[in-house]
Order: sequence, then structure tokens, then C-alpha cells
Amino acid sequence: MKRSTILTLLVISLVLALFVTPLGYHSKVWLNQLFSGAPDIIPTSKRDKLKDYDWKLKDDQWDFFSFEKSKGNVVFINFWASWRLPCAAELKGIQQLYNVYGDKMDFYIITDEERPPVEEFMDVKGFTFPVTYLIIGERSPIQVLEPPASYVIDRDGYVVVKEDDITDWDTAAVHRLLDELLKTGT
Repeated sequence: MKRSTILTLLVISLVLALFVTPLGYHSKVWLNQLFSGAPDIIPTSKRDKLKDYDWKLKDDQWDFFSFEKSKGNVVFINFWASWRLPCAAELKGIQQLYNVYGDKMDFYIITDEERPPVEEFMDVKGFTFPVTYLIIGERSPIQVLEPPASYVIDRDGYVVVKEDDITDWDTAAVHRLLDELLKTGT
């Protein structure tokens, strides 16, 4: 065989591996992580305040609860879907954030999926953060964004971060922001 034919076959094999095999999935997750940016902090003068905390959600046991329980706390909210590749990439950083701040602030990792695929996804990926289930059509104090999307809300109810794309949440800048929000009221 000619050298050009061998090279062509190798390139075709590589392309097929990236799109058909599990190697492809992991490569695409890695590329999403590589190109994810840091969250933009909203300047204090431009932050919107939640009008209320009236929001009914479901926990991982499928029991109803109220977002009202987070009033006065620093809150991290993420909208995700197990079938969206950018979400899988982003959730790794969120897991790291939860490992550090899970007992200091409230985490709402929200999906509108049914429980079985979510539970399988969580098991396969080894994620331990709490899953929250969105109730479709339920009134929300924030805009429910298309996944992946996230909010950080301070103790006074101001939206400090609003991201509507894949974001790297496990950075020194995010940790400094959360440390400051947890130390003070804003």
C-alpha cells in the first residue's frame, strides 16, 4: 500500500473513533472542559435581586420542597441534562465545588428529566451532589435557562453570577468569590 493510503486510513480511523466509540465521548467532554470559561461576576450595581423565594421543586427522593429554605443562604443553581454533552463536562467542576462547599451553601443541580436516567447517569459518573428536579410549569423566582446554565445568589438574594453556557466552576476565582460571599452578606 502507498504511504498516502495508509495515512488516509489512519485519519479515517481516528475520526471514526472520535465519533463512534467511548473514546470519542470522553474526548468531546475533555474538549468542552478545555474550552469552558470562567464565570463572569455581575458588577454590584447591575445585580438583580430575587423578588421572592416562592419555588416548588422535588428532591432526589421525588418529594416536594420549597426553595424558601434557601432564603438567607448563598445558593448555587445549575440547570443540566444527562443527555447534553456540555453538561457532563461542566458537572465535573460542579462536583469539585460541591466537595468543598457542600456543607457551607445550598446547591440546586436541577434537571427536568425523569429519575431513572438521572440516577443511572449519577451512578456511572460517580457524582454525589444532590439532584433537584424541576416541576415543569411551576413558577420560578429566576429565569429557567436552557442547560447548561447556572446562577450564584448571595445571602441577600442578589444574582451575583448568571451563566448560560458551559462554565469552569472549579477555579481559584470561583473559590475566592464563594469564600467572600460566605464571609459577608453580599
